[in-house]
Amino acid sequence: MDKAQAPHPPVLPLITASKVDYSVEVAGKPLNILRGVDLTVRPAEVVAIVGPSGSGKTSLLMLLAGLERASAGSITIAGTDITRRDEDAMAVFRRQTLGIVFQSFHLIPSLTALDNVGLALEIARPDLPLAEVRKEAAAALDAVGLGKRLDHRPAALSGGEQQRVGLARALVTKPKLLLADEPTGNLDQKTGAVVVELMFDLARQNGTAIVMITHDPHLAERTDRKFTMEQGQLTETTGQP
Repeated sequence: MDKAQAPHPPVLPLITASKVDYSVEVAGKPLNILRGVDLTVRPAEVVAIVGPSGSGKTSLLMLLAGLERASAGSITIAGTDITRRDEDAMAVFRRQTLGIVFQSFHLIPSLTALDNVGLALEIARPDLPLAEVRKEAAAALDAVGLGKRLDHRPAALSGGEQQRVGLARALVTKPKLLLADEPTGNLDQKTGAVVVELMFDLARQNGTAIVMITHDPHLAERTDRKFTMEQGQLTETTGQP
């Protein structure tokens, strides 16, 4: 076959979760939270997970972040089986590969917006000179519309501004995967829409995949694929109301 006509190699999934179970012990008895979860996400794909409270959505996100351990099954992210990594190795992998946006902003109150974002970059890239850290952190904040609020601490920022700082912090390292747990849950509708647009735009620019938990059906419909979690089981419901 002519080289010019050779087929492109298949794009490998960024996330492959296979037959994942997750249980915790309550009063000496196992409580099954996730049961046989399968999930595949491609690079730069945006995926929404919806479902009732207590169905296991956040637990799945915690497993994907390596903050909890699956009881059974495997989770591979960017070619790494994270279920086989110890805590120290997982911490290194997480700061080099993942960004996380929480419903609660989790900013450090004593640090300015610039330092909150810069700290994430320093941790991910410890060899980066401080001047470059500050330059990239400032650029990340400018990208979310906070270029004039660099020196403001969280208490001096609105909820929407704090979430934008959280978004800049999550994306400043240009992660392969962004995990978002109800990123607009603490925001009014208008402010939430602004944050979502920024999140989608910045992720597209960086080629970052997004796995997002949301209770907003309109937001879920804007993603590439939608999954529904019910009683610990995950089903793709793309295109369904």
